[in-house]
Amino acid sequence: MKNNEDILFVPNGSGRTYNMGSLSSVFFADGEETNNRYSVSEWWLDAHSDGPGPHSHEENEELFYVLEGVMTFLIGDNTFEAPKGSFLRIPAKTIHDFTNKSVLNIFIPGGFEEKMPKIVQWYQDNQNRLE
Repeated sequence: MKNNEDILFVPNGSGRTYNMGSLSSVFFADGEETNNRYSVSEWWLDAHSDGPGPHSHEENEELFYVLEGVMTFLIGDNTFEAPKGSFLRIPAKTIHDFTNKSVLNIFIPGGFEEKMPKIVQWYQDNQNRLE
């Protein structure tokens, strides 16, 4: 049996929140709690809004699970309409993007959350370009 120090419980409404205008995220588990093995975050996009734009991660594989609505994912040259309950795995170094509502995201390995303050700053600096 695991001791209580190994248990991670994040009550509803908790986590570390990052607001980027029409895009926001809440991190529930990240490098500190998982020894950088993975991070778990929920991402919200306002209806009919764009995600971060096409990008890739050198070291992070990503898992997505659509919580609400329909997300549109661009993965490489392919576009997927992913309704609530859909699951996607995106390998590291793969160009991808997403648009619209809510998705649970897992980064493997962890540590991605360390980039969030710079990402938030980029959104603040470029808000006029995004509107």
